[in-house]
Amino acid sequence: MTVRLTPRSLFSRLVVVQLGVLIVALLVSFAIHMHERGEALAQASGMQAAQRIADIVRLLEPLGSAERRRIVQVFSAPPLTISLDQRPLDMQDLDPEPGARSALFGMMLRRFIGDERPVAVAVTESQLVVPPAAHKVPQGPMAHRPWMGPGAAMHFSSGPGVSFVAQVRLNDGALVAFDSRQPVQTAGWPYRLLLSLAVLLAAVISVSMLAVRWATRPLKALADAADELGRNINRAPMPEKGPVEVVRAARAFNTMQQRLAGYLRERAATLAAMSHDLKTPVNRLRLRAELLEDREAKKKIGQDLEEMESMILGTLEFMRGGETTEKPQPVDVNALLASLQGDARDTGGQVTIEGTASRPYVGRPQALKRCLGNLLDNALKYGSAAKVRVEDRPDRLVVRIHDRGPGIPETELERVFEPFYRLEASRSRDTGGTGLGLSIARQIARLHGGELCLKNLKDGGLEAELTFPRRSG
Repeated sequence: MTVRLTPRSLFSRLVVVQLGVLIVALLVSFAIHMHERGEALAQASGMQAAQRIADIVRLLEPLGSAERRRIVQVFSAPPLTISLDQRPLDMQDLDPEPGARSALFGMMLRRFIGDERPVAVAVTESQLVVPPAAHKVPQGPMAHRPWMGPGAAMHFSSGPGVSFVAQVRLNDGALVAFDSRQPVQTAGWPYRLLLSLAVLLAAVISVSMLAVRWATRPLKALADAADELGRNINRAPMPEKGPVEVVRAARAFNTMQQRLAGYLRERAATLAAMSHDLKTPVNRLRLRAELLEDREAKKKIGQDLEEMESMILGTLEFMRGGETTEKPQPVDVNALLASLQGDARDTGGQVTIEGTASRPYVGRPQALKRCLGNLLDNALKYGSAAKVRVEDRPDRLVVRIHDRGPGIPETELERVFEPFYRLEASRSRDTGGTGLGLSIARQIARLHGGELCLKNLKDGGLEAELTFPRRSG
């Protein structure tokens, strides 16, 4: 079974496209915001580290060596580690490719402590691990730094982070190394931003659905009008209002309807004239046949005239395409089938009925009688008996007619609906009729918005399935 992933309706497709574009745009905006937010947090943490380092440098500047070490032991605690070392650090080893963050950190630090003081900076990213408290031994990438003192072990913490490393030379030539460790993300998710995006998404989705529904409504109205046109050519014209494109489509549809109605009126008038003109010579021949003394010839001529009249009436009925002046009205399907059952019984046919229609069907009574009558005649002609099964469902009325005949080859099940097509080679009414009964029955079914189809039964025989839609309201 093939699973259809793409929506079928135009409304659904437009909604999916708009939602897809909107969601992608919001995700891109959110990603840009998070990136800029991370940059802003990094700058803020770098500025905080530079400010604190500058304050400590100004505090250590006037002190002696012993006092400096006591002060360093006091201030050297996570997230800032301070070390006094006489050996200059190789910042190139710490930060082989200085980037924008290193330059920004160096600029902020020089602004706080003054441009005249020698400063070396580096910004590194690493994964640090806290060792057991009893050992206080540095581990990980930071352990190779020889300038870190005993207090440096307390600086380690799990998770990714950024180290703002700076080495400042005091006025007396002493070097002070700082390592200010900051986590990569210092704040949680921006829930207010997420809430704002969710509200925006819900609002845009609601407006988009209303806009798409408003834009596709004229298409639905046009489809409904075209569907109704097949059942009632004289329906009211479509209102010509709305956008320019909708007005043009409605005007073109109304023009088409007017032309079709005019064509059908002309055809009906022509058919009426043909029917009248053809009946005249047939009646004249029938009167002349009555004057014949040869009874056998009279009988044969009468049969030929009846066959000719039947063919004329069937042809005219088919040419009308199921068109009728009848107005749709509630039809008691049970009574209609009982009437046809009685007619068949009078001519020696056997018809059984199973099931009932729970409520009347709105249709054209004479057309429905002609449709069901053709199917029953066909079943009785080839199967000697017919079974009618009625299934009334909320959305449709189904009538199945079974016969006990030989059935039809699968390749011929659709061809028998073609006008004048018969399986028999002869054109005698005793075998195949005129070949218009099934064609007219299908025309009447489609006139009511339904369908007629044939299928062979497993146990032999043929089933004609007639389906009429139940219309709400």
